[in-house]
Amino acid sequence: MVLSGCTYEAAVQRLAPAEQREFHAYRKLMTGAQVRTYLARASAAERDAYMHELGLVQRFQALTAEDRETVLAGHPRVGMSTEAMRFLWGEPYAQDGHANHSEHWYYLGASLGLAAYGNQYQNFGTRVDVYFVDGRVVGWVDFVPTTNDESDDCVGC
Repeated sequence: MVLSGCTYEAAVQRLAPAEQREFHAYRKLMTGAQVRTYLARASAAERDAYMHELGLVQRFQALTAEDRETVLAGHPRVGMSTEAMRFLWGEPYAQDGHANHSEHWYYLGASLGLAAYGNQYQNFGTRVDVYFVDGRVVGWVDFVPTTNDESDDCVGC
């Protein structure tokens, strides 16, 4: 069973507002099959149990209070953890560097759309480069790759 865009939106709209907020915080770390399974559950209690089964509730609760607030607000902030960034924008399209020392993550799409949709794999027109030092965001920049950009780290050019 595949959920079309309209069916997906209708299923999300049927959730209570608190459940929609929770789903929005977790869905960028879920596969398509997990999203369909979650939305197919008959009750809020069954959906909550499924999120616990996936471990997403535990991962979210392990974030600092400030990181949880940042994820729920939908905008990145300097100092947030790599795990919080995964909740906010999903897994990066690509990454360079050494985990928890100095990393560079690449997301496809514009920073304003990433919180709503996560990586936009069909959108090679823009990307966001996020920089981490010691597992914390130090900055990010929206970037429009050009066809004459010869750098080795140009994702999607």
